Amino acid sequence: MPGTMSQDDLVADLKASINDAASSFKAAADADFKRHITVSALALGEKRPRTLFSTLTLVAEQPAYPAPALFCAFKSHLWGIAPRSSPQPWEKGWPGKLPKVKVVETNDDPVTRQLHLDPPPTGAQIGALGTEFRFYFYGGHVVDATAAKTSVAPGDRGLLILRAQAEAMRELAMRNVNKPVMMREGIASQPRNGTPSWLYQELLKEWGQAA
Repeated sequence: MPGTMSQDDLVADLKASINDAASSFKAAADADFKRHITVSALALGEKRPRTLFSTLTLVAEQPAYPAPALFCAFKSHLWGIAPRSSPQPWEKGWPGKLPKVKVVETNDDPVTRQLHLDPPPTGAQIGALGTEFRFYFYGGHVVDATAAKTSVAPGDRGLLILRAQAEAMRELAMRNVNKPVMMREGIASQPRNGTPSWLYQELLKEWGQAA
């Protein structure tokens, strides 16, 4: 498809690709189409995982630390592994068992997640391994108004549009869920392949195979 990876260009190509169905989405400032693109970008993370890097400043006996922006899932950490290696259990100066990382939602705000280190780092561990806890995590893809700030690779532009098409059909199917279906001799009068729900399933299948 022509165009850049900017949000406006992606929205323009999405609207053109679904033809007359685009007229069903009437939100101001193309908000519907931007939502479809956003959902598509997040779904693309399943097929094109995005690995990001961050650091925490450790405090002795403190288990909880805020997760970074765009955080989806924890991947691995480097603390005590590289570039500074931890002494082995049989060696003098072994600081103890390294913590495992758990992702926890806070009770007062489920959207805000924390990284819990279990067991929490001790003063001896921090003294031996440093206060900088470096780690990798899986981050969500973003689509920006500026093409260079969109995290989806240009080579996956077609996949992004395809998944957004499926999302548009899903929403159209949900809008029609309470409308009666005309029946004739037990068969729907409208061909199944003319419905948004059928198109959603087919587009989603095509997306899964193409990715």
